[in-house]
Amino acid sequence: MNQRSVLLALQEIKGVGWKTILRLAATLESLAELLHMDGKTIADLGIPQDKAEAIAAGLRTLTETGKGIDEREIMYRNRGIIPVTIYDEAYPERLRESSQPPWVLYAIGKVDLLVSPSVAIVGTRTPTVYGRKVSEDLGRALSRAGCCVVSGLARGIDAAAHEGALTGPGGTVAVKGGGPDRIYPAENTALYRAIAQKGLIVSEFPPGTAAVPGMFPLRNRIIAGLTLGTVVVEAAVKSGSLITADQALDESRDVFAIPGPITSPKSGGTHHLLKQGAKLVTEPGDILREYQILFPDFTDSLFEQEKESNLTAEEEEILRFLSHEPVSIDRLLSETRTNFGHLHNILLHLVLKKRIKAMPGAAYVKI
Repeated sequence: MNQRSVLLALQEIKGVGWKTILRLAATLESLAELLHMDGKTIADLGIPQDKAEAIAAGLRTLTETGKGIDEREIMYRNRGIIPVTIYDEAYPERLRESSQPPWVLYAIGKVDLLVSPSVAIVGTRTPTVYGRKVSEDLGRALSRAGCCVVSGLARGIDAAAHEGALTGPGGTVAVKGGGPDRIYPAENTALYRAIAQKGLIVSEFPPGTAAVPGMFPLRNRIIAGLTLGTVVVEAAVKSGSLITADQALDESRDVFAIPGPITSPKSGGTHHLLKQGAKLVTEPGDILREYQILFPDFTDSLFEQEKESNLTAEEEEILRFLSHEPVSIDRLLSETRTNFGHLHNILLHLVLKKRIKAMPGAAYVKI
C-alpha cells in the first residue's frame, strides 16, 4: 500500500484525528512506513501509547488481509462516494493552502466543483423572509455568472443559497458535518439529493459518521478554506456564521456582508461585520467585481426578478404597500381604502402567484 492508502486507513481508526496524522506526516518520509512499525515504535514518534497501539492494530489488520483498504475504497465508489486525499491532484489548491486542510474529503457528485472558483454564502438557520429571499437570489445570481456557491446545507440561509445556485451553471457545494451519506437536517432531504445529483456533497468525516455539535465549526473552516470569500447574509451577534467569517479572515480571504433593517436582531451580526470592515453587498456585482478576471460576464442588476409581470393593476397597487417586513391587513385596509372582502381576494391571488406570503397575525410580506 502507498501512503494514500495508509492515510485512508488512518481516517477509519477511532481516536486518530487531524493532529495525530499531522505529527505522523511531519515525522515520516512516507505514511507507508507505518506498515512496518509496531505500537511501541509508533509511540516513539510522539504518539500516545493507546493511539499508537490502535494504529498498529488497524494497519496490521489491513496488511494481513492484503487488500482491505482497496476493498473499502471500491465499496465507497460503488455507493457513489469518492475519497479525495491531500495527496491527490483533484484536491483543491485553495484548501491545501489553508491552515488546517482536511486530510481526506469524501465526495458525492461532481468532484470537479472542488477546483471551481467559489464563494461561500452563510447565515442564520432561522432567517426572515427578507434574508431567505436575498440568500436564494444571490446564490442564483452568482451561479449564473459561473461562480460556484459553497454553504453548509443547514436549514435557513444555507438551504436558500444552495437552492438558488442549483439553477445556474456555477453549481453548488454542500460541506457537511458528519459523514457525506448522512442527511441532516431531515427537512433538507430533497435538497441533499438534488445537490448530490447536480452539485457536490463533501465531508472530511468517513461515511456513516453521525453529526455531533463539535463537527460544525470544523466544517466551517472547510467552507472558508475552499472559497475566495464568504458572504454573511443574515446573522445575529452571536451567530455561528460569524465563526466562518472569522476563519475566512484568518485565511486572508474576503468577507462580505448583506445589510438588513437596523431594528432586526437577525442582522446584528452582519452590521457588526460591516463596522469592522467587511465589504458591503447590495448587488451581486459587489462580489463579482472583486474577482472580475474570473467572472468577466456578470450583471450588475440586483437579484433579478424572473417572475412574469402577470399582475393586474389592483394587484400591482397593493404590492406597492408591502415590503419584506410584515404588514398587517388592518394597516393595508387603512392605506388602500378598500373593503375587507375585496382586499382579502387580491391578497389571496398574490399569495397564489407567489408574490407575497401570509404571516402569523393576519400580516403579509413581499417575497
